[in-house]
Amino acid sequence: MTQTRVLTGITTSGTPHLGNYVGAIRPAVAASLTPDVESYYFLADLHALIKVQEPARVQRSTLEIAAAWLACGLDPAKVWFYRQSEIVEIPELAWFLTCVAGKGILNRAHAYKAAVDKNRAEGEDDDAAITAGLFMYPVLMSADILVFNAHKVPVGRDQIQHIEMARDFAQRFNHLYGEHFVLPEAQIEEAVATLPGLDGRKMSKSYDNTIPLFAPREQLKKLIYSIVTDSRAPGEPKETEGSALFQIYQAFASEAETAAMRRAFADGIAWGEAKQALFERIDAEIAPLREKYEALMAQPEKIEAILIDGAKRVRERYALASMKRLREAVGLRDLSRAAGPSAVAAEARRALPVFKQYREADGRFYFKLADGERVLVQSQGFASPKDAGQLIAAVKSGRQDLDALLAAAEPLDAAQREEAAAALAAIVRAEAEAEAAKAGAAP
Repeated sequence: MTQTRVLTGITTSGTPHLGNYVGAIRPAVAASLTPDVESYYFLADLHALIKVQEPARVQRSTLEIAAAWLACGLDPAKVWFYRQSEIVEIPELAWFLTCVAGKGILNRAHAYKAAVDKNRAEGEDDDAAITAGLFMYPVLMSADILVFNAHKVPVGRDQIQHIEMARDFAQRFNHLYGEHFVLPEAQIEEAVATLPGLDGRKMSKSYDNTIPLFAPREQLKKLIYSIVTDSRAPGEPKETEGSALFQIYQAFASEAETAAMRRAFADGIAWGEAKQALFERIDAEIAPLREKYEALMAQPEKIEAILIDGAKRVRERYALASMKRLREAVGLRDLSRAAGPSAVAAEARRALPVFKQYREADGRFYFKLADGERVLVQSQGFASPKDAGQLIAAVKSGRQDLDALLAAAEPLDAAQREEAAAALAAIVRAEAEAEAAKAGAAP
């Protein structure tokens, strides 16, 4: 049975906090145990360079994040766990994808647009202080995914656009060089918990309201006791709705424990008592993980060895062979085995999209312009096969253009139209070359 390949990128900036644990680490570690799933977890240290130019901070954060995931139960013997920068095929593939990626699509990337909008609001040049790294981030992320042909990528809704871009770049590459990439799908985690911070807002480093995941016991207690609550006195009923304290408790407690705390709120539990209960509940889960984390942090060479081994094995298993095929596909080949003109022409013909005609159950006749299994243009229904055939013949010969074809087809967006235009141009060119060759061969 073919396993589903699921790939998760782990940001290596900052120190992990309870929100990271509840929203990402804990569910991802649980998901890594799913049968029939091949899991990839990588430390996105190349991505970190876009935002962080402090070498010691990049190194320290990578160490802390790796130790955190290992302490929380990620088993490198059961998953692929590696550092992004160790897979040298990723930046190589990123260049291949850069050469097919549309700049117009990259212009629409959320992070880049937000940076441009900020510059405009401040009266600056559109691209002031914006690096090419930020602009090309979606291409590098696409390479992370496509180098292993991942089927699914767990992301939040704000990251869906990046998966759509990866699909687009993969389609463009496949169109030019043959079917090499699986089109990845975004796996939206609808039930992921978002933990409130000390001030009630979402727990985030940008709000400076976090509780470090592996804070020492006394610091953890002090931080929990600083969670903002209202002024209701002991004995007064308290609302669970909107209570940061209750929401954090619920993220760690069982259903029975949560129900008991809900009753305690209704009965007027004192805030100090509720905070003590929260501290004890969190510490009960985190304390054994903290012990493992501290042991790992005391042995950074052990973490380094795990990451080096993970990268070495996954490269040998997948990345080396994958990039060898892709180099061959784009023409970076052994010159002693150069193909002759006839082989070049044959290769070009094999890569061409094709028109396919068929009849549906409604009795009408349809055609589609397909590149392998991927449909570029889907027609509307025709009353007779002759009508569809005549339109196809006209556009293939160049007597009709793309607009005539699309007038009889389902609507396309700008990117799809651009791809259809490239496909049709290739077909028209091939038809013309074939006619020229036939005319040259005639007596």
